[in-house]
Amino acid sequence: MCGIFGVYNYYGDVGEFRQRALDLSKKLRHRGPDWSGCIVADNNIVCHERLAIVGVDTGAQPLTNADESIVLTVNGEIYNHKKLEAELKQPASFKTHSDCEVILHMYSEIGTDVCAKLDGMFSWALLDRRSAKSRLVAARDPIGITTLYIGRVSAHPETVFIASELKSLNEECDQIDEFPPGHYFDSEDGQFHRYFKPDWWAPERIATAPVDYRQLRESLTAAVRKRLMAEVPYGVLLSGGLDSSLISSIAVREAARISASAQSDTEDIDTRGARYFPRMHSFSIGLPGAPDLIAARKVAKFLRTAHHELTYTVQEGLDAVADVIYHLETYDVTTIRASTPMYLMSRKIKSTGVKMVLSGEGADEVFGGYLYFHYAPNADDFHKETVNRVHNLHTSDCLRANKSTMAWGLEARVPFLDKEFLQVAMNVRAEDKQCSKDLMEKAIIRRAFDVEFADAGFTPEELAKGPYLPHDVLWRQKEQFSDGVGYSWIDSLKEWAERRVSDEAMAAVDQRFPYDTPSTKEAYLYRELFEQHFPQKACLKSVVRWVPRTDWGCSADPSGRAQKIHDKAY
Repeated sequence: MCGIFGVYNYYGDVGEFRQRALDLSKKLRHRGPDWSGCIVADNNIVCHERLAIVGVDTGAQPLTNADESIVLTVNGEIYNHKKLEAELKQPASFKTHSDCEVILHMYSEIGTDVCAKLDGMFSWALLDRRSAKSRLVAARDPIGITTLYIGRVSAHPETVFIASELKSLNEECDQIDEFPPGHYFDSEDGQFHRYFKPDWWAPERIATAPVDYRQLRESLTAAVRKRLMAEVPYGVLLSGGLDSSLISSIAVREAARISASAQSDTEDIDTRGARYFPRMHSFSIGLPGAPDLIAARKVAKFLRTAHHELTYTVQEGLDAVADVIYHLETYDVTTIRASTPMYLMSRKIKSTGVKMVLSGEGADEVFGGYLYFHYAPNADDFHKETVNRVHNLHTSDCLRANKSTMAWGLEARVPFLDKEFLQVAMNVRAEDKQCSKDLMEKAIIRRAFDVEFADAGFTPEELAKGPYLPHDVLWRQKEQFSDGVGYSWIDSLKEWAERRVSDEAMAAVDQRFPYDTPSTKEAYLYRELFEQHFPQKACLKSVVRWVPRTDWGCSADPSGRAQKIHDKAY
């Protein structure tokens, strides 16, 4: 991934603004420490801060076509770039080995229809100069795995600002919106257009397909396999919970399978990563003695990964919170709780030379894995909640995974949010996904990879390879990341906020924060730190707070331990 910044139809002297644009783009350099680029064309500016993962030797951006009439800046990865290159009808002169350059050539042939053809995670801005008035087209991936914002100056509504993060816009724009996932923006009509239209997207459409465990397993395996595309050292984030452990297990198997097979130029996916770096590195973090560290150690030993166990102290975590809020650009309680250890871990991972990791975000939303799903009134409500949770991933877990890692120039890829896997998983009826007091959450995906489960449809060849994970890990109860790093972590954050926010301040909270008023001292403190970095009112619009379904009888505290079903509940 990278950082992108652009200004379309600038209202002043674009030559004079160039240095200011470079300064604003520089605020994103943590996302792209490897190189920088800037193109000024007419009254438009396109900037790029590069993190080199694929096309390391030649992939500098912004990208241009042969006559430089089309300019493109991209943040992300296009996993089906080889397939798309083969679909081009006209001969194209590729200037780089980047997986993203195909966007430019596909757009040249089919225009905005290119958006729906892309399989990957991406945010991009394209300047089309082939007509008298330049055209801006910008797009964001279907679920919002990458981050993107659009800004305007109310006195000059014809000008559009685009950036990967809020911090490049808040000093220039008095109107800032999060760019909606699954949409593209077209300057020709000034509108957003939805291009991602899967049949499962509407919450009111109830899924009816019975589970096919083999199809579920194969589609997730394919999602992991395509994400091994890299030309740099990579690894897996391994908390020891089901989601990260399962992704790690599949990645180890697929990397071994690719590296053992003959090189094939006919394969649709890019397999260079597994061929260059077949030994899988795994990373876990926690306070000393944390539940996740113990579980991750067991999984790493089982998978024979090169395991890195990282620890931090409570004080180190507290000291990092202000920086975490600056990078995350949110004051949401549960996001900050979980992002702080992830932020600290990402810094240590980057120091090892690893630049890309696979992670397990998305499974809890897709399969109803959060413990509050146990309280769903019925199957229809359960299904609607999973769809709504996927809709909002870009405001919580995707935001956390992207910005916590990219704060240190580390890229996180999330196979559970592969659009082909989602097409399978989100169409499975809720009756097959639901949990109960007698059935653990996410049993459907556990069974799909449980070699002891007769209905999983394993072939004799697959069974011969043995289990994907130790049984007690495959069937480990859901442990939210902010709990699993050590139960004292959340307790310490609450105690810290109790010391920092007085009773008098809390009593007047609605006067201090009349908009989206915090309800706890912890939330008050995070909001205060957020506004130190982002005092502009425009910055509040993109923040969404994660709250469980209290109308189902759940605790309002987002911690998994706050739910009575947790083995070690408060």
